[in-house]
Amino acid sequence: MSTDLDILDAEQWIKPVGKPLLIAGPCSAESEEQLLATAIELAKIPQVNMLRAGIWKPRTRPGEFEGAGEEGLKWLRKAKQRTNLPTSVEIARPEHIELALKYDVDILWLGARTVVNPFSVQEIAEALRGSNVPIMVKNPINPDIKLWIGAIERINAAGIKKIMAIHRGFHYFGSSEFRNAPMWEIPIELKRLVPDLPIIVDPSHICGRRDLIEDISQKALDLEMDGLMIETHYQPDMALTDAVQQLSPTSLATMIDRLKIRETGGDIAFETKLESLRSEIDKLDVEMLQILAKRLEIIDEIGHYKKDNDITILQMKRWAGIIDDRLSIGTQLGLEDEFLKRMLNIIHKESIQRQTDIFNS
Repeated sequence: MSTDLDILDAEQWIKPVGKPLLIAGPCSAESEEQLLATAIELAKIPQVNMLRAGIWKPRTRPGEFEGAGEEGLKWLRKAKQRTNLPTSVEIARPEHIELALKYDVDILWLGARTVVNPFSVQEIAEALRGSNVPIMVKNPINPDIKLWIGAIERINAAGIKKIMAIHRGFHYFGSSEFRNAPMWEIPIELKRLVPDLPIIVDPSHICGRRDLIEDISQKALDLEMDGLMIETHYQPDMALTDAVQQLSPTSLATMIDRLKIRETGGDIAFETKLESLRSEIDKLDVEMLQILAKRLEIIDEIGHYKKDNDITILQMKRWAGIIDDRLSIGTQLGLEDEFLKRMLNIIHKESIQRQTDIFNS
């Protein structure tokens, strides 16, 4: 997949704000008192660079709290004046942009529900044309990197060069301890495809529970993501939206102090050791690919034998036995059950396709 983005390198506009960038604030601006109290406490945390607050809340079902609207922007501007923290809000329609800029909001973001709809993204992009406001783009709800990149491309095509991506996890139907599956391979691939694009992580929406946020935050920093967006409320248990995933400012400060910012490089001895380990990985990868190629050669032989003897391609009893056996062996070797299942399913899918091609030849 090729990308042709004209964006500013992260070092040119994120670093002066703070790196890693830390955005914090309530899921929703509920009242002037709530927003000011939260902002004042957050301003006491040196690592917090920006205040966030939900002004328009896209609720799943009607009748739930849908945000304070323009009144909330007034509270947010007052919080900015009191704390000197830059501000950020989610926008979903062109009129949201006009109002947000009217009240001096510094950065706007597109939410997951908006990014999933290219028509909505295009409307927003046209409304942004001619402005210079930085834009953050959350990943779509479903794990579709093309849709995510497409939204970023639409915003960039409107002349916006200060763009950042937000990884907030992906909805899927499998059981998980997380509200939204992290699927780290997707933001990592986005970073590979667009190396100049800053990516921050939203642990609050990935986790859905405050007790999981620290681990996901550390994982994000370990993967060299550019920052965090964490929902914070001065009385989280009383929050009108997403109460269980919000931290108090005190809890946030404590968590931040425990997070480790790891170096991306080091001295000669460090680099030598790292290069040695990477060299070992390279050798193992070659061996693994050779073994996989040999396995597929045997799959092809099996495919020809099945075709010649009128045997069906899919043998469910055999496949179920393979899964049980390989999971047992793999877990004894310290491999995660879910990882093994994904890997085996990918190999099985390729095997079925190769044998299907043989039957059709």
